[in-house]
Amino acid sequence: MKFPQPHKQQKKWMLGGLIALIVQSPFSVSQDKTPITNEPRPTPVTRPEMKRLLEAMKERTERIPLPPISGEEALSSDPRATSYEGRLGQLFLPATAGARSYLNVSGSPRRAQPSTSTNNRPPLEEDKTLTLDYGFKTRLFWIASRANNCQYCLGHQESKLLAVGMLEDQIASLDSNWTLFPVEEQTAFALARTLTLEPQLIGDQEIDRCRKYYSDLQILEMVLSVSGNNAINRWKEGVGVPQSSSGGNFGSSGRESTTQHAHSYLTETSAAYSTKNSKVIAQSDLQQDLIAIPTKFIRKSSSNRRSTQESLVACSTRNPRFPLSNEERTREVLGELAPKGPIPAWMKLLANFPVAGKRQVASLLTAEKELALSPILRGQMAWVIAHQNGAWYSLAEANKRLIDLGQSPEQISQLEKIDESAQIDGLTPKDHSLLILAKNLGASPVVLTDLQVAKGVQLAGPKEVVQAVHYTAMRSLFDRFTEAAGLRSDP
Repeated sequence: MKFPQPHKQQKKWMLGGLIALIVQSPFSVSQDKTPITNEPRPTPVTRPEMKRLLEAMKERTERIPLPPISGEEALSSDPRATSYEGRLGQLFLPATAGARSYLNVSGSPRRAQPSTSTNNRPPLEEDKTLTLDYGFKTRLFWIASRANNCQYCLGHQESKLLAVGMLEDQIASLDSNWTLFPVEEQTAFALARTLTLEPQLIGDQEIDRCRKYYSDLQILEMVLSVSGNNAINRWKEGVGVPQSSSGGNFGSSGRESTTQHAHSYLTETSAAYSTKNSKVIAQSDLQQDLIAIPTKFIRKSSSNRRSTQESLVACSTRNPRFPLSNEERTREVLGELAPKGPIPAWMKLLANFPVAGKRQVASLLTAEKELALSPILRGQMAWVIAHQNGAWYSLAEANKRLIDLGQSPEQISQLEKIDESAQIDGLTPKDHSLLILAKNLGASPVVLTDLQVAKGVQLAGPKEVVQAVHYTAMRSLFDRFTEAAGLRSDP
């Protein structure tokens, strides 16, 4: 089959001066595979173009410069120890802040592990309150990744769906023809898409539609799972992880490669789906002759007609959409993780899942307590990301945090105006670059550009950039589940 040529938006330009600055740093830069660009990657409209971009991601240039592999690293028997992503975690993140910290409620702990697996990570403790099927949650993961244009995660979900028995046309229908799925799954797909693209628009109606087919805890499980999918989309894209040459080792059942590689995404698409436009991506009313479109920054909070202050007031009186555990039960579930004072609503929500929910609380607390980012910068990042997402419970929490740190309401309100050209009084160039990273990565996994990451590395160093990406991912998760749950702001 003849595949389409690259879309014109994919033309790259080199950032010679800034790249030279990075090369002169004490860290080495991987040999370029693809050019560095100051444009978001385009969003593929058709399935053949999507596959072509998935395959091209195998040649992606990593964004974070790393030092040479040490002798101790080279001796490790775990292949992940010397991988780009594995080294990012070992060098720059707390031990408990890996990819699993985003996916505590995603997937299924009860899924059988193949006996020949080379995965030597200890299995997660089973949470029997998680009841949704692994294949179903993987379909939700696919929809989140497609909506976000996270081509790394999308490639892995393609492989996982093949491994659970879906056929090529069935996977293709996730993008353009949901009517082939049961009506209850179609309702869940719509929830996953809205939660990914416009979390501020999740309201009682969206939840009530799902209540026709699922219990409250099952809907909350979906929300937490998709929120975690959005987080890992931002981690993979933020640090620039190249696509796995093996497709993630999730299996390739039913796939016939059209290349001589062991694994290829360049499989044939049937005529029924080869020219269909995606109905999952943000701009779904597209001309039929387009195969890709530019990815745009969309401020989600602008969809809410209330002012920031009006939205915060409304958040202080609303009623949550899901049950919250009481104080006693939450302390029993969380143990040493529970605060000494009043327990916030988000912890009571997560306590509905005594094992997975506790893991998620621990992951969120690690991001607040064990990163090198200063408390005020974390508060500013949390505020900017929540404002971008129209996540009012999260914004109220970040607002209170900044006030407790001595920030005036006038200083906080200046964060609404931050962009690449607007400086804020008292904000260093380093912190400004990390707030731009948080704002753009919070908006979309691929709105953040190579140049913006490179500038952050130059001003803040690779450690703070990697931690800022991780923190943005965690706050994107927090924003989505707290807003979908309609949590009332804590006193």
